[in-house]
Amino acid sequence: MTPQPRDWLARLQALPLSGMLLLVFAWLALTAGIRPLMLPDEGRYVGVAWEMLSSGRLAVPLLDGMPFFHKPPLFYWLTAFGLKVFGLNVWGARLASILGGTAGAISLWWFLRQHVGQRPALLALLVLVTQPFFFAGSQFANLDMLVAGMISATIVLAAHAVLLAERGQAYRGALALAYLFAALGMLAKGLIGFVLPGGVLVLWVLLTRRYRAIVTLLWLPGIVLFLAAGLPWFVAMQQQYHGFFDYFVIYHHFKRFSQTGFNNSQPIWFYLPVLLLLTLPWSWRLWPMLRQGRAPAGMARDVQALLWCWLGLILLFFSLPASKLVGYILPVVPPFAALLALSMGWGAESRGNTVGRAFGWQLALAASLCVVAVVAVSRHEGESAHVLAQQMHGQMAGGDRLVMLDEYQYDLPFYLKLQQPAWVISRWNDADIPLKDNWRKELYDASLFDQAAGKQTLLTSSDFAARLCDKSIGGDWWLWGYGDDATRYPWLAQLPALLAHGKQRVWRLTPAIRQAYCGTPSNG
Repeated sequence: MTPQPRDWLARLQALPLSGMLLLVFAWLALTAGIRPLMLPDEGRYVGVAWEMLSSGRLAVPLLDGMPFFHKPPLFYWLTAFGLKVFGLNVWGARLASILGGTAGAISLWWFLRQHVGQRPALLALLVLVTQPFFFAGSQFANLDMLVAGMISATIVLAAHAVLLAERGQAYRGALALAYLFAALGMLAKGLIGFVLPGGVLVLWVLLTRRYRAIVTLLWLPGIVLFLAAGLPWFVAMQQQYHGFFDYFVIYHHFKRFSQTGFNNSQPIWFYLPVLLLLTLPWSWRLWPMLRQGRAPAGMARDVQALLWCWLGLILLFFSLPASKLVGYILPVVPPFAALLALSMGWGAESRGNTVGRAFGWQLALAASLCVVAVVAVSRHEGESAHVLAQQMHGQMAGGDRLVMLDEYQYDLPFYLKLQQPAWVISRWNDADIPLKDNWRKELYDASLFDQAAGKQTLLTSSDFAARLCDKSIGGDWWLWGYGDDATRYPWLAQLPALLAHGKQRVWRLTPAIRQAYCGTPSNG
């Protein structure tokens, strides 16, 4: 007998939590290992995790051997775990984002299954994980998908607790998990990890007139759990590094949110076309959904209200600052997918096989777009160091030094399995370094927390010229730069590059070559 077109949906619908979790994880991890790390984000954050792992200083995020306090440590811990368990490869480097995507997708599916129905929950899950934005975000090694997953889990678990409490059912286990995920969200990306879920829940409670739910949510044991899980790292860093609180909280949370001097300035409406474009081919259903103009009844209405609060508040929050990055709005993709799926009205079986077949074709198209998009990106290496790093790694000895010329190549320590910080030559005396949001400011800020380490690694051209004459520093020195560095360091024009790829160049300075250049100015 020929299977009915919707039989595959029924089989997926029957999967238990463990089976669905493994299936979603496998799908989101499918193409995570086929492309090199992208710069700057993936190279920066994976490089920090590698330094923490290789140095054994797992409590302190490290960028070129110096404390890097732009973000909290959860992403780095999970990435270090991935590199330790799965090896020093790009798949392991993206484990944290895969886990974040899986947590966000499964928590949404589980919540909708509890309160709306098995079929709508499955449709929402399928729409979510086959949106190119969500699929690719789950394979991009930065903090956005991880915090999105923690925010999603916090919202649905807390809302589930509220709905259970209304029915007189046991709810504190779900609420405890919500507080735990809020703590993980704070450890993933700071205050937004619990402020945004809290704001969504308060708005939902007020709009649906669930005023007693505020008492339910403000549960003292949950607050204690949140503080016990989320606060110790921040306290430890403040005790160890003076100025940590001002830098991490005041500067990176409030000043970066309110000021306009940072990169990626965009208009307030920027995220609307981004969301619609990157969630194709599903986002076209937004217009039919809005035209329906009718709200569902009963529990589905309350769930839909939660989804709209979730989508609207977080979208508005990230639209207000001038500085905008695409990945910031990943937390709104789960409720957007759920709203699109619920608008299809597929809770009932009466729609017949035609609708099921149409959905199947659209799902196949969406899944294909996800894979094609990642494969297409993998064809463009950009400024990745992985090609030259493979050649360098086979020739570098344990005592050799890496020197970067007026550029910090974020992914190079990861690909080289570097065991000691690189020297970075640049104009570190420039007064405008703190005013420009770039790689030099990141290293400069890090050096403020460990000035001794900064003095060893951040070199001016005169500092480097002096080290050329220092016979106590052994091994070969590998200079990483670009073809035009010969104009800034004229003596490089007399030294042929050992390796080249695109604009990237590598020069090798043996002790004999260094002595030959001793006393020669390092730039013009």
